[in-house]
Amino acid sequence: MAVDLTRLRQKHSTPLWPNFIKTLYSIQYLKYTPNTMDNREVSFQNQEKEKPSEELVIANKELAFQNEEKEKRAAELAIANKELVYQKEEKGKRAAELIIANKELVYQKEEKGKRAAELTIADKELAFQNEEKEKRAAELAIANKELVYQKEEKGKRAAELTIADKELAFQNEEKEKRAEELVIANKELVFQNEEKEKRAEELVIANEELVF
Repeated sequence: MAVDLTRLRQKHSTPLWPNFIKTLYSIQYLKYTPNTMDNREVSFQNQEKEKPSEELVIANKELAFQNEEKEKRAAELAIANKELVYQKEEKGKRAAELIIANKELVYQKEEKGKRAAELTIADKELAFQNEEKEKRAAELAIANKELVYQKEEKGKRAAELTIADKELAFQNEEKEKRAEELVIANKELVFQNEEKEKRAEELVIANEELVF
């Protein structure tokens, strides 16, 4: 049975293979060598035939080792594939979570924008209210000054009224005194009139007596 040398070259590249392949060439060559070879050549070829069996054992061991390594690599590759599938699933979950987080972030940004707009409006309203308060405060300050002025004027009017009341009371007292003096004078006048009437009557009587 012929050995496929090309396949052996492709499968194995260890340093043992060149000698093994050379030996196989020698074996194939011996199949077609004429029986007229001398004994020395036959002996050499027999020795060469014994060598490939040892090299073949080593090659088989090497092949078995490589097969074991391939199985280990295959097992590691299977584990790596499972790990890769798991990582892909985790990436898918993370991607889904990231999409949800992005939507939440967009929503929060929109809410922040709304709050910012509302805050801007509230700030403008507050500024307007502060301006109105300042105007009211200015008006109140003016009103307070006007009230102070009015109180001062009232105080002056009250002082003047107090003086006027005192003056009026003094005048009333003087009037009362004048009235009392007038009453006394009237009484004195009445008395004097009565005395004059008496003198007149006495004068009339005296005149009548003088006529007689």
